[in-house]
Amino acid sequence: MAGRSTKPSASFGLDRLATPIGIALLVTDTEGALRALDWEDYEHRMRGLLRLHYGAVDLSNQSAPAGMRRALSGYFEGELGQLTDIAWRTAGTPFQQKVWVALAQIPAGTTLSYGALAAKIGMPKAIRAVGHANGSNPISVVLPCHRLIGADGSLVKYGGGLERKRWLLRHEGVEV
Repeated sequence: MAGRSTKPSASFGLDRLATPIGIALLVTDTEGALRALDWEDYEHRMRGLLRLHYGAVDLSNQSAPAGMRRALSGYFEGELGQLTDIAWRTAGTPFQQKVWVALAQIPAGTTLSYGALAAKIGMPKAIRAVGHANGSNPISVVLPCHRLIGADGSLVKYGGGLERKRWLLRHEGVEV
């Protein structure tokens, strides 16, 4: 039929994990890689990002890998380095991928401005584009978009709400 995509639906598992700041939604692929992490009260936004990146998506209730659940629980219990143990995979434009890989390299307990991240990826004038890519990040916490702040040190935008961003930064030892 004209206008219909012949691309098959992406099939992912959906799990939930209780955290101190709400129920986290964990979306994993058949190989156990994290494809999305968002908050239960932002599920609609998460599903929209999944559609944007993958097209039609089928989510079925399925436990995330035990190691991933342990690593996330460990992070929320104060073992901040646990996030680096989580296998993740994303779809997105080459520019988004570049930004997301750079996000993963920001150490816990530190912050960067959008401008500093743009400079770090070799595109110092792409501040707004970095902000847009950051806002399209489907893997909250693990790809730590909460570690990006305004040039003046202010907390700006977080897909899971500014209170969660503030909590995550304080949890990591950043005074906000």
